[in-house]
Amino acid sequence: MGALDGRVAIITGAGRGIGREHALLFAAEGAKVVVNDLGGANDGSGEDATPAQQVVNEIKAMGGEAVANYDNVADWEGAQRMINAAVETFGDLDILVNNAGILRDRVLVNMTEAEWDAVIAVHLKGHFAPSRWAATYWREQHKAGVTKPRHIVHTSSTSGLFSNPGQANYGAAKTGIATFSQILAKELVRYNVTSNSIAPAARTRLTEATPGLGDRIAAPTNAAQFDDWDPANISPLVCYLASEECAFTGETFFVKGGEVTRIKSWERAETVEQQDRWQVSELTAAMKDMAAKVNK
Repeated sequence: MGALDGRVAIITGAGRGIGREHALLFAAEGAKVVVNDLGGANDGSGEDATPAQQVVNEIKAMGGEAVANYDNVADWEGAQRMINAAVETFGDLDILVNNAGILRDRVLVNMTEAEWDAVIAVHLKGHFAPSRWAATYWREQHKAGVTKPRHIVHTSSTSGLFSNPGQANYGAAKTGIATFSQILAKELVRYNVTSNSIAPAARTRLTEATPGLGDRIAAPTNAAQFDDWDPANISPLVCYLASEECAFTGETFFVKGGEVTRIKSWERAETVEQQDRWQVSELTAAMKDMAAKVNK
């Protein structure tokens, strides 16, 4: 038996890279898969139905069940059509993997409004819209007495969690996604839904296009050497987080090669306080002492 036998999953951005590996592994583990991909370029421009259909063909060739969907994840009606495609084709929806993304890297002083808006839309709204329609469906199912486990897996990034210069738009969206996932975990627990996110490190069209990364993430020339950057390394964790064995919700995990690390959320650190309103001079002295401890 596979870890996802009989379950229905939607995977966004599943025509290439990490999303493609998710779709293939999910199908191998018994899931019925909606392969969503608009088929755009790295910057989100253009459309091409070929990548999604090719993955569907691969899944069917291995004996699995899959259907292609070409809707834009950031389109409100398109996101609803995506959820409907799963229910109408396979009779249900158990898993949503939000994976689709684009890059328009630029330092802040050179970034345009269009570059900011496009990345925020695809990543942040592109996580919100499918999640919203999936949650609405699961709420109605729960009210009807169907209370089986459901799962959402989101895709954050170390570029956001650890603040990568040159990616203010992408990083802000990816940090927002991790927090979005935590909020969904608290809101949707009543419907037996888990919500977790991953921060993957893998070789994809987007990472290969990142300045300074291309050579570092190249596949090893020695076929016997483990490929740390193979995108297929990411999918087993996503499969676990989408399975009924998942014991986590509201968490974010870094994953690269054979490493899986839980990322701690924002935590309180150094404090200065007194039982009265601060005078600016007093607070300046207290903050100077704090800075000395932080920066030592």
